[in-house]
Amino acid sequence: MERVRDLASKKAVVIFTKSSCFMCHSIKALFYDLGASPAVHELDQDTKGREMEWALKGLGCNPTVPAVFIGGVFVGSSKDIISLHVEGSLKQMLINAKAIWF
Repeated sequence: MERVRDLASKKAVVIFTKSSCFMCHSIKALFYDLGASPAVHELDQDTKGREMEWALKGLGCNPTVPAVFIGGVFVGSSKDIISLHVEGSLKQMLINAKAIWF
């Protein structure tokens, strides 16, 4: 749990993903399209990936990937991020976290 929290607080946007997850790819692409440069942690390529996945589940991530943190705070998974984007509040969250500037 501590490793997840530490990694999540190191950058304005942090995404925990798996390389084989198509929704993870879509969420990463959305952030890049919005101008953010997220820190991406591929759980299936990390030696501690299984422990981090259990920690994410403990934080309420279901499914566990993609798990998006903005400003060090867990925001949600793909459906949550897409909902925030559609309603127009995701961009403002990125601005507030200093992940993008406008």
